[in-house]
Amino acid sequence: MNQYSLFDERKAAQAAAYLLFRAGGQLPILKLMKLLYLAERESFKRYGDSITGDRLVSMPHGPVLSRTYDLSGGCESSREGGWDTWVGDRSGYDVALKDASMIRSPEQDLLVLSDSDLECLAETWKQFGHWDKYRLRDYTHTDACPEWVDPLGGSHDIPYARLLKAVGHSPAQVEALSRRLHEQRYINQAFV
Repeated sequence: MNQYSLFDERKAAQAAAYLLFRAGGQLPILKLMKLLYLAERESFKRYGDSITGDRLVSMPHGPVLSRTYDLSGGCESSREGGWDTWVGDRSGYDVALKDASMIRSPEQDLLVLSDSDLECLAETWKQFGHWDKYRLRDYTHTDACPEWVDPLGGSHDIPYARLLKAVGHSPAQVEALSRRLHEQRYINQAFV
């Protein structure tokens, strides 16, 4: 893990909870991971910023949010108010809300998500929520996500600059947004 991280586990957990809520409480883990990535991508496209601050990686089944993926598989310990608060343990290839009664409405109960975060999640659900996990996986392997590069069985970082360029930001915007994200990492470190 980069000591100067942008990752916000609570936001990642609540973004997952939002999508699980929209799905009726449960999703295949592959579908959830693709939807979270596409929501993150939408946020970079619209606002030049991340929802979760997670590290983006190319994996064999497409791009994913690295630490979020690790949390979903139990490979990383959850912090208080984080993943384990909102998302239950994996059951085979599925994941569900830990306690569906915790969410009456995302706007009322998922309070670490900003209005812009909720907009990106809602748009992602609207566009892709009805797709099955394999269609989503295949979609992220096409020209629709040119930032993904086949890792040949492993994983490779997707630099924020590559994603910003792929979603249509100009070279000057990519440079300015990348600089701002880099500076934010150092600011975050001051509050750890």
